[in-house]
Amino acid sequence: MTTEAPSSLGVAALSRLVYQGGDLQPLWAELAGRATADPTDAAALFDLSSILQLTGNRDQGLELQAQALAASALIRCSHGTGEGLSILAIMVGGDMMANTPLDFMVEDSDMTVHALYIDATAPFPEQFPPHDLAFLAIGESEPNQFWLEQIGPIVAGWQGPMLNAAPDRIAALTRDGVCAMFADAPGIVSPPTARIDRAAFQAIGDGIAALETFLPGEAFPIIARPIGSHAGTGLEKLDDPAAVTAYLAAQDAERFYVSPFVDYSGPDGLFRKQRIAFIEGRPFVCHMAISERWMVHYLNAGMDQSAAKRDEEAAFMTDFDQDFAVRHRAAFDALAERIGLDYFAIDCGETKDGRLLLFEADVAMIVHAMDSPELYPYKVPQMRKVFAAFQAMLERAAAG
Repeated sequence: MTTEAPSSLGVAALSRLVYQGGDLQPLWAELAGRATADPTDAAALFDLSSILQLTGNRDQGLELQAQALAASALIRCSHGTGEGLSILAIMVGGDMMANTPLDFMVEDSDMTVHALYIDATAPFPEQFPPHDLAFLAIGESEPNQFWLEQIGPIVAGWQGPMLNAAPDRIAALTRDGVCAMFADAPGIVSPPTARIDRAAFQAIGDGIAALETFLPGEAFPIIARPIGSHAGTGLEKLDDPAAVTAYLAAQDAERFYVSPFVDYSGPDGLFRKQRIAFIEGRPFVCHMAISERWMVHYLNAGMDQSAAKRDEEAAFMTDFDQDFAVRHRAAFDALAERIGLDYFAIDCGETKDGRLLLFEADVAMIVHAMDSPELYPYKVPQMRKVFAAFQAMLERAAAG
């Protein structure tokens, strides 16, 4: 493997272009022309792959990504002058949620990320481009469990600084693993989560098996999702056994996560979900989505259309360190201690009695500064604060 990595435009820059409605055609034509002239142009193929994924063509994008990584397992992205820290990021192929979003986190710096993509067809390289520190960026997922196990001995024998150098801790961040990890944590509600195969789930729907067999002490309603799904794909609230049968009729998956539904609506009937990044144990708010629906996602919560929701999010960000972080200090301390990684993020809410409702924890949640500064002016200083803390962590680690 050559250490002279192809240079990508970067996921952050391409995301910004797509998110802000820029004209993709000239760039697409340029990249496609390069890839046609040289089918081994890994950087062009990789950027084409990113554009496809960002525009909703995930499967086609991943096919192009595989071609890119077959040509070069190392992809470089330089930010600013490129004369700052050099980071070797150990990654795996996959969609935008497969790895820690380093490109977003250092976009406003002069750092360079050398992304090394490992796979089963090639041995782990013995030589790398010059770098100041390494970062284990592989996120938890069903496919990534294999890689997190395989990388363990390499990480254990690594020479030089590496952040998030605990693949076993990352691997433990499954949905059921996180729920078990925090079942007895102070100030945290972590609803029990069980894995169930299709046949057993169907037996519940048919009235042959009891829900309590899998979720002792719990009852309907429950929420279900296919194992390995993200961003709400296949996530539904099921009110009774009949709903289970209807749900399975619309799902192809063979295995599911199930957990009791927790009504976390506020006094006004709205649901609020926060994304919080933990950098060296300190919490930083990244966004708060406010929705009329229990299944909250920032992109479909109507934040663009509601000045009142944006005002509330702005106040939440302004007051976070003196309010939310203080009220949930014990919960945040437990999260930092038990997860034990240099960097991770959570999605959470608040229960009606004021405890932290933990939905998910991982190292690969998207944290970005793509939102319109005209609509969301309060996010600019907040995300600068997040990224500055992250970059300061990198600098300290590189300095030893």
